[in-house]
Amino acid sequence: MPGLIGVRDSRQMRQIRANAEGVPVISFVEGVREGRPWADLVEVLGPEADDLIMNELSGWVVSGSTELGERLLARGTRLVRHAHTMVCDLTDPGAWPAGSGDAPDGFAFLPVREVTPEDILPSWIAAYPPGHPDHHPRDSDKAFREELVPLMAGEIIGELLRCSGVAVDESGAVVAGVLVNRWNGMAWIGDVFRHPGKSPRGLGASLLRFVQIRAAEDGFAEMGLAVTYTNPAKKVYARLGFKITNTAMSVIIP
Repeated sequence: MPGLIGVRDSRQMRQIRANAEGVPVISFVEGVREGRPWADLVEVLGPEADDLIMNELSGWVVSGSTELGERLLARGTRLVRHAHTMVCDLTDPGAWPAGSGDAPDGFAFLPVREVTPEDILPSWIAAYPPGHPDHHPRDSDKAFREELVPLMAGEIIGELLRCSGVAVDESGAVVAGVLVNRWNGMAWIGDVFRHPGKSPRGLGASLLRFVQIRAAEDGFAEMGLAVTYTNPAKKVYARLGFKITNTAMSVIIP
């Protein structure tokens, strides 16, 4: 699942936490994640940052550098996600692989506006089976209400863009999708999914190419996404012109 890492605007008002002597120790952007308070984009400003986080942010999700995350993990925190941010330059088609973004035989690519969240749900759920790096047990009805519908309504990251697309089979059933939101002036992939049992390998890459072309035609200079550190899909994204720009780790403080 590409979304949900570092997709907050770093220009937002940052909070600063200081030590007992009034020396600034960390800064972060506050939000909510996993139903918990969230210290996102944490920057270490002074000494003993790890102690301050452990003592003052109990119950929070904390997101920052891999180095910070690894130190916090060693102190008994729980990993939420370790992921890369990847960005593609849409102004340089020469950096993309050859291909028109056409659907393979037996499938068609459509704008996402031609389907509903209900149409998308079955393949969206099936895309993350046990063993997938982004799998986590969840109730499909709750995930539909609290994740998929708000994402498509632009309530989580930003407006769902017209370049978003889905792949349908000959029956018209949605088997894959790339949902793209507007974030900080960028086309940001909030989710990309493919039903592993109802679509061929390579279809997701072709659909993503289709979406890249449409985003470029709409005037976007960049397209970004987040991918879990252990997800082999990062190799596919690299072939499509995406480059790693940042790596972050999110943990829950006990």
